[in-house]
Amino acid sequence: MKPVTCKMNLVIDWGNTRIKVATFSNGRIETKFIFQSSQDVMHYLKGKDFECAIVSTVSNPADEILLTIAARKKFTLSHTLPLPIRLKYETPTTLGVDRIAAVCGAESLFPANDCLVIDAGTCVTYDFIDRQGNYLGGAISPGIAMRFEAMHTFTKRLPLVTPAAEQLIGKTTQGSMRSGVMNGILHEVDGFVNAYKGKYPDLRVVLCGGDTAFFENNLKQPIFAAPDLVLIGLNRILNHNAAL
Repeated sequence: MKPVTCKMNLVIDWGNTRIKVATFSNGRIETKFIFQSSQDVMHYLKGKDFECAIVSTVSNPADEILLTIAARKKFTLSHTLPLPIRLKYETPTTLGVDRIAAVCGAESLFPANDCLVIDAGTCVTYDFIDRQGNYLGGAISPGIAMRFEAMHTFTKRLPLVTPAAEQLIGKTTQGSMRSGVMNGILHEVDGFVNAYKGKYPDLRVVLCGGDTAFFENNLKQPIFAAPDLVLIGLNRILNHNAAL
């Protein structure tokens, strides 16, 4: 059987628990898959041919997957790879590649805008890129599930509670914990957005991550939800390097 010819960009976002794989054509996502293991990804890649490819991984070496990819040009994302933005972070070696990709995605969607990227996942990360394309940094705080886990782990009697919307006044211990976490994290995000808007009045707020739906439905702030922001950013970085 002849290899499948698929002259598209391939981007791979290898996170802590899942591997997102997407193909892009003319700047648009054509296909998107979520895999649980690198073996599943390599099985998907077998017999496929791509124009260019990039792999971003937060904790696993990309070498095995890179060897499987058939592409004219292929890259691994790191802070040393040429980027379409300027990193002003003081410790770039500790900067997560997912954060780099997310701000590049925001720059792609909203060029020449001040953007605050909020990635609501295991942690909630806040990343700011100004209208000149300078990534200045941001903040990291525990995500929803981590907050519940911390209360259970570091106390003797508090139970492990599942996330759910809760009224302001919790009437049981579990309800009080839910109120503290769910309402507390909303106030945190609102506070960060207001603080940034105090300095950057025309701020664009871009939201991504696994808990996007909760924040999108409950935040008072105007936001732009972009669940595929990291993938979009990876494609932006890939095109930037392919053109060099």
